[in-house]
Amino acid sequence: MNELPAGRDAVLLDFGDDPVAVRRAQRALRAASEAGDLLGVTEIVPSASTVLVQFELGSGADSLGIHRVLRGAVADDDATPETDDEVTITVTYDGADLDGVAATLGCGVGDVVAAHTATRWRVQFMGFAPGFGYLVPEDADNPLLRIGRRTQPRTRVPAGAVAVAAGYSAVYPRPSPGGWHLLGRSDIRLWDETSDPPSLLSPGTLVRFVDAARGDTGEQR
Repeated sequence: MNELPAGRDAVLLDFGDDPVAVRRAQRALRAASEAGDLLGVTEIVPSASTVLVQFELGSGADSLGIHRVLRGAVADDDATPETDDEVTITVTYDGADLDGVAATLGCGVGDVVAAHTATRWRVQFMGFAPGFGYLVPEDADNPLLRIGRRTQPRTRVPAGAVAVAAGYSAVYPRPSPGGWHLLGRSDIRLWDETSDPPSLLSPGTLVRFVDAARGDTGEQR
């Protein structure tokens, strides 16, 4: 881990290419802050490889406190649950890139759907658009991790589009440009300004995708 300056009242922790370490640090720091063991923290913001710890303005950054918390963090990422929150997202798998993803992986469309629905996904961090969660699979061998970004991004991806790219999956909360591969679509509402909190997802939330074609009986299409 590298500690980088982020002003007088914040610390940026860089974990490189280690999403597990990012999740572990974010969880430990948030728990310590809520328990009163790390005082003055106003915000903890994870990303793909970093965690920003923001303290109250003018209070200074408690680097020693951060290191104390991280030293005591659980080494096994699965030893304790990150959150009890779990969101189920029903998907109609008819995306424009579904056949292309299957061809890239050298498998059938059904295998792609199975790979997407069989694993638990976890929100690594939020970004790009309000309600947009970057989901990583808990199964490190998931074949969808081999799918990169599209060579030609789309100028408009519809709201509810379910997509994969560069080791992540996501659901687009609103229409926007996008360079991810579209697997299907969902009617779920990820962002509602009238709700508290407005975002359905948050860092650490577990997400399970369900194939709408299976129906209540669980029969495959």
